[in-house]
Amino acid sequence: MKIGRFNEHQILGILKQAGSGVPVSELCREHGMSSASFYKWRAKYGGLDASMISQMKAMDDENRRLKKMFAELSMQNELLKEALGKK
Repeated sequence: MKIGRFNEHQILGILKQAGSGVPVSELCREHGMSSASFYKWRAKYGGLDASMISQMKAMDDENRRLKKMFAELSMQNELLKEALGKK
């Protein structure tokens, strides 16, 4: 996964500046980002605060761990089915 230049707290700061009335074009020029990035961030992080972002990150990590566990168990299940089917 690509690691961006801005962390979540910086993104929230930029979004708060935009909410306070600073034009998007000025924010983009000031922070060296594209307007597409700004609008993508606004769609993803709009209305969230720092605690919600940390919860979202924790849930993503938990989801990743569970998906890996499911994949390993599915593979073991398939191997057992093959071993029992050959006898």
